[in-house]
Amino acid sequence: MKFVVGLGNPGSRYAGTKHNVGFDVVDQLLSKHQLTFTDQKFTADFTIWHRSAERVLLAQPFTYMNLSGQAILPLMSYFGVHLDDLLVVYDDLDLSPGKIRLKQKGSAGGHNGLKNIIELLGSQEFKRLKIGIGRPEPGWKVADHVLAPFKTDQRQVIDQAIDQGVEIIEHWLDGTDFKQLMNDYN
Repeated sequence: MKFVVGLGNPGSRYAGTKHNVGFDVVDQLLSKHQLTFTDQKFTADFTIWHRSAERVLLAQPFTYMNLSGQAILPLMSYFGVHLDDLLVVYDDLDLSPGKIRLKQKGSAGGHNGLKNIIELLGSQEFKRLKIGIGRPEPGWKVADHVLAPFKTDQRQVIDQAIDQGVEIIEHWLDGTDFKQLMNDYN
């Protein structure tokens, strides 16, 4: 079983914000394949997608970003997901808006949601799909930046990145080696 989890903050207050781009990718994947979240367990919305011969767990924690690991670890344990089959989708301040970067492992890089996941999983060795949201403008705090919506002139490039993120996930689920995806998309 593969596990794709999008990070973000729950509730309409945070919909469309930069910090919720991970949610947006999973939402787009669900919509494209006419799926919906069917269950809630371990502080996450999730569904099991039967894709070809493989089951795929798709989830969004409702723990708020900084406690994402509190939903991911129990779901992995409950469904018997191996660390190598986890893909976390999230925003990245250090990438320009809409830029995509795939990684197989690494530090949290200052991302509090990832810090919590790494701490609770006890490992940095899981796949990541990062979507750039850019750095705050001068005078803006990071928290205000990530909780703000994208500017109108950034929306098109972000929507393209979300679509590309869905495409990457589909290729991975279809069996394309993650290193090959890194070569193709990074």
